[in-house]
Amino acid sequence: MAATLGAVPRPPRPRGRLDPTVGKARAMVGGLLGLKTTGKKLQVEEPPLILVGCSGGPDSLALAAVCAFFAHRGEVRVGAVVVDHQMQAGSAAVAQRTAAQLETMGLDPVVVRVVHLKDDGAGPEGAARAARFAALDAAAQELGAKHVLLGHTMDDQAESVLLGLARGSGTRSLAGMRERRGIYLRPFLGLRRDETLAICAALDLDPWHDPANQDPAYLRVRVRHNVIPQLAAGLGPGVAESLARSATILGHDADLLDDLAAAKYHQLAQVSAENGTLDSICLPEEELRQLPPALRTRVLALAAVELGGVQPSLERLAAVQTLLLRKGSAGPVQLAGKVSAWRISRAQGVPQEGRGYGKLVLKRSS
Repeated sequence: MAATLGAVPRPPRPRGRLDPTVGKARAMVGGLLGLKTTGKKLQVEEPPLILVGCSGGPDSLALAAVCAFFAHRGEVRVGAVVVDHQMQAGSAAVAQRTAAQLETMGLDPVVVRVVHLKDDGAGPEGAARAARFAALDAAAQELGAKHVLLGHTMDDQAESVLLGLARGSGTRSLAGMRERRGIYLRPFLGLRRDETLAICAALDLDPWHDPANQDPAYLRVRVRHNVIPQLAAGLGPGVAESLARSATILGHDADLLDDLAAAKYHQLAQVSAENGTLDSICLPEEELRQLPPALRTRVLALAAVELGGVQPSLERLAAVQTLLLRKGSAGPVQLAGKVSAWRISRAQGVPQEGRGYGKLVLKRSS
């Protein structure tokens, strides 16, 4: 209805003030993706697709909501992948509820992937992680996604560093999770878990709280609720920040050592395949013995991972290296992921100049 003569015009409705934590999160995502957080909306002719791996928990749901902001600006398309691990009763309903929330945000496409866990010796958490990344890899390839974003926070990073320290598996584990790794991005590694809860509250989101995150049967849960609070009580506040900072420093060191080890591995490895599948890897003993320990352990670990195993612990790698001394047993040494290592023994009668003699063999059992 038109305003009557002499009527006092209503002042414009003030725009809602941006929650500072939401603004901080947008800056993190935008910085990693090279997107603007202010100014006019941009309509890109063919915006790239990014996917958010979302469980429905506070961290990933907050990330999805922040990414939806950039989708509304038109610079990118944002979809999501919800992985149902089938680890708990009612997991299918949780996945569908999460997918519905994501669609309400405007994310498209939103796909739900059901996975079946296979424990190859890494435990249920390791099996879930392997299945989850396999599902995310497949979805990204099928949908043509440029990036997959994950909602890991600084608290997750601190926990990863402590778990790596407990396993004694070397610099790479102590370096924790990387902000960039292939198509995967983790923009929230500088954000605390409490901040993702604050984002959910500010944006009226209804996250799912996984009961497994309170189950002390899981080592990560014990680290989260027992170890880190005890460290903070004894050492003072800022433990998570310090652990995350150490991870960043060690990550740079680990990247350099990994690059050197990968080059040496490709120089030394003799691979054998059966029916088109990598079956075994032979490495020359003398060349391995001459490598610095930091490179030798990485070359051995890379061979195990190439065969489909998991990152070996320092203890297991040390056991493999004792084979190079040619004293005592010739193996096999069992590594996680059904990979075993042994040296070709003199008792096998292989000629010294033959292909097999003087080799360390790693093989994955079927």
